[in-house]
Amino acid sequence: MAQPARRVVSPPEDPPVDPEAIDRAYHYHRARRNARIRRKREKAHARLRFILTFAVLAALALVLVLTIWHEVQKVFGL
Repeated sequence: MAQPARRVVSPPEDPPVDPEAIDRAYHYHRARRNARIRRKREKAHARLRFILTFAVLAALALVLVLTIWHEVQKVFGL
């Protein structure tokens, strides 16, 4: 007995596009880029704070050493 011919269903040309998915991906990548820029900026600021703090502490230590040396010379008459 003859069987009916099978119908060939062709797949759709383009998959359906979700406009919300495009917006979510855009915002996701933009947030990642902004976070990377913010981390880079914060790292630079932290480096600058460290250098400034170190310079101030080194200057204070130098002033303290010089002051103590001057007082030692006055007391012992060196």
